[in-house]
Amino acid sequence: MTDDDRRGQRSRSRSRSPAKSAGVGEAEDRYSKVTTISAKELAAGAAAAKTDVDGDEPMVPDFPALTAQEMGTGSKQYRRIRVPPHRLTPLRAEWDTVMAPIVEHLMLQIRYNPKMRCVELKTSEHTSDSGAIQKGADFIQAYMLGFEIQDAVALLRLDDLFIDTFEVKDVKMLSGDHLSRAIGRIAGQDGKTRFAIENATRTRVVLADSRIHILGSYNNISLARNSICDLIMGAPPGKVYNKMRNVSKRLSERF
Repeated sequence: MTDDDRRGQRSRSRSRSPAKSAGVGEAEDRYSKVTTISAKELAAGAAAAKTDVDGDEPMVPDFPALTAQEMGTGSKQYRRIRVPPHRLTPLRAEWDTVMAPIVEHLMLQIRYNPKMRCVELKTSEHTSDSGAIQKGADFIQAYMLGFEIQDAVALLRLDDLFIDTFEVKDVKMLSGDHLSRAIGRIAGQDGKTRFAIENATRTRVVLADSRIHILGSYNNISLARNSICDLIMGAPPGKVYNKMRNVSKRLSERF
């Protein structure tokens, strides 16, 4: 390569360098413009979001309400409650009264299965509450335990009611006449003691042989159970009456 050729290459490279630098400058200008536009858009979006948050109408998603079938497993639910032999006759006599709150308020399907001697509940397309099937089962179970329909209906209207069941032998091992006397102390003459416990603690008590069922709120059930346990352990009814009187005063002051 001669000296003239080298001089020509140098001149050509010098002539290309301004164009190359100009291209780099244009790219930088385009990048700065893009970044400037994106920053402006982000600022505008943030301002719009702040306006929506600070506005009168909150940004709450609007979804349609789920039905009982959609909230559950998607299929119809069943419950089966066994009918004791001693509750079969009252169930037949008061079937219309028992069926009314189940069908009219809970929108459930109910039937009595004579072959299996049980009450069957099933959800329908009109059932709007996902917990209706369980409320209906609790209502029927309370009636089978011996509670009155007016007391059992409270399980459908209130959510903080429960049923507690225990036996006399769970408190003290008694048998024969000792067990009979313990049950008599709980009931009292003509049910006087049981009514006093119910009125003082605002509960309902059912004595089914040696089993005791209590319907009420958690705190009231605890008060009634303590009083019944004192009677089973042999405490005199007069002492229990005084304690119930104090309990009723506290409850009246609380409300």
